[in-house]
Formats: sequence, structure tokens, C-alpha cells
Amino acid sequence: MKKFIACLAMSSMLFTGCTFMHKSQGIIKVNDQVITQADFDEAFTKGIDQTFLKQFGGAKNLKDPLSNPLFAVFKDKIVKELIIKELLDQEIAKRGITASKEDVENELKAVIDKVGSKEELNKILKQRGISNEQLTKDLETQVKIRKLVNSIEKVNVTDGDVQKYYNSHKEEFKHPEQVRASHILVMANTVNLIKQIKEKNPNINPTDLNAEVEKQMAAQKAKAEAILAEVNKNPADFEKIAQEKSEDKGSAPRGGELGFFPKEAMVKEFADAAFSMAPNTISKSLVKTDYGYHIIKVTDRRQAGTTPLAKVKDEVKFYLETQKQIDVLKKLTDSLMKNAKIEYLDDKYNPEKSKTEEPKPAEKK
Repeated sequence: MKKFIACLAMSSMLFTGCTFMHKSQGIIKVNDQVITQADFDEAFTKGIDQTFLKQFGGAKNLKDPLSNPLFAVFKDKIVKELIIKELLDQEIAKRGITASKEDVENELKAVIDKVGSKEELNKILKQRGISNEQLTKDLETQVKIRKLVNSIEKVNVTDGDVQKYYNSHKEEFKHPEQVRASHILVMANTVNLIKQIKEKNPNINPTDLNAEVEKQMAAQKAKAEAILAEVNKNPADFEKIAQEKSEDKGSAPRGGELGFFPKEAMVKEFADAAFSMAPNTISKSLVKTDYGYHIIKVTDRRQAGTTPLAKVKDEVKFYLETQKQIDVLKKLTDSLMKNAKIEYLDDKYNPEKSKTEEPKPAEKK
């Protein structure tokens, strides 16, 4: 089934750049408000570090706009987003829109309900490098944006709208056979072990390296077998044992819970084992994958089919409401951009002037 992901707040994923200017120096003036170099730098870093570029060193590798063409690619996008954000902030202030502590708490509760638990939310935040302070700030902005939209046009989605969308997008709600499982993992990956051993002993010879890898793999297998014996002795304590001993840091806090998943979502060895098991059973032996040794508990099974409207009604309604709100917001931002007085205090941030000029041909004498 399609996951509906929607966000009202305009993106503030901007850039950190290279600059020799003073951090408080203005670079763009939007009506009577100034966007500073510091604003740009913070946004640049945040924006780059939330993309695939983080794995290549992130924003720090884009500090020289002359030697890295990616700087220009991201710069204009970020500048536009900064301007839009400033225009929306001005409009929110003009209309006297605020977000109370209660508003933000309710917004947080709604987010937690959607992701399933506070623990799951914390996991997502950690994966994306978002602090609780930043989350609170983003939720406050989202509340204000929603109030702004509602002050312009009251968005309404009827049951008929939901039914119509569901009927015309049936493919999105089809799902393959799925199982719901939990696991306990004892990590045993030869590549990682080799790396760790070499880091501790860079001059180790191949023979000793292989012997050490085999020794540590055997130790991890023995550890996993001891945990399996403990689980078999006390099956009702599976979740507790997973919390205490699983080396999967993502699922361990949830008692090893992985939720429902289709067969293709997991590595073959794990999927084959899980899909061969009946609900409320635990794997009789260890399941070996490239990650290590798994002890699997299957808790439920879902046959292939189409998710009924009753189960996704709220999700579909939220998606449709959000799309309508985004449309209203788009019309507003287009109007604000058209009527705004925008002055580029530094021409390199002006999308019309910052493009590299091609060298002119030499004049014939």
C-alpha cells in the first residue's frame, strides 16, 4: 500500500556554504527583512546533510563554489526556499497567527500516533539527524502554516472524496502476502570483523587474520545458541530477552518487533525462514544471514489482498486534506512572490546574475 507522506511546512533545507563574509552580513532583503549569511550557511548545512551527499562528506565538501559545480545546483534552490520561508513568516506575523504550547503538544501527539510510538519517532529522528529541539521548532512552524491556510480557505474533505480516491487508486492499496515477526540478532559479519581486526592490528598476516575471524565467528555463534536455549526455555520472555541481548539496535528497544513485511523486504535466508513459520512460533534453530545469527518469532500472517477502505480511511483523508492545503499554500506563495520586493544584497545569490558567464570571443583586430 502506498505510504502517504505529507508536510505543510515549506522546506527550510538550505545550504551551508563557503563564504568569507561576516556571518551577520545581509545577502538578500525580502520586503523590509534581511536574510543573513548565517541563515544561508545553517540552511545549506541542514539541506545537504539530509541528502545522499552526507555520505560523501556533506556540506563541508561543497565549500568552494568555484571548484564544485554542485554548490550552484543547490544554491539557487535554497535561496528560493529561504525567500519563501521569509515571506510566509511575514504573512503569519501580519495575521497575528501564533502556536501555543498546547498546539505543539497536540501536533507531536498526532505525529506519534501516525508513526506508531514515541520510540519509533525517536528512531526516525536519530536516522535523520533531527534533534528534539529542531522537531519542536518544526512542529511549531507546521501549526502556524496550517492556521495560515485555514485563515485563507477552510479545507474540507468529505467521505465521498475519500471513497472516490480509494476507488480510483485501488492498486495503491494492494499488498502481497506478509508476516509479522520479531527477531533477536547476534551480529556476525565477516567483512566487518576483518575491518575491526585490521584496525586493531594493521600488520596482521593473512593466516592469523583468518584464524581470528573464525574464532570470533564461532564465539558469536555460541553466544546466539546460548540465547536460543534461553528463549526455548522461556518462550514468553522473548521480547524481554530481545531488549536485553539483541544486537539490532533499531528493533531491540521494541522487543525485536519488525512489524508486517513482504517476503522481498528481507534478505532471502531470513524471509524463507519467517514465511515458512506459523504464527506464534519461534525458529527451532538459528537463521544465518550476512548480518549474523537470528532467532525469529512470527506473531501474525496476512494473506495477499487489498486493504479495505475502513482501515485506511483516516490515512486517505489526511492525505487529501494535506494536498488541498498545499494547493492553497502554493497559490499564496505565488502571490506573495509576485508582490514582494526582493533585493539581492550580494549578487552571487541572485539566480539571474550568479550564473557563470561564458567567456566572450576575442575581438578580431
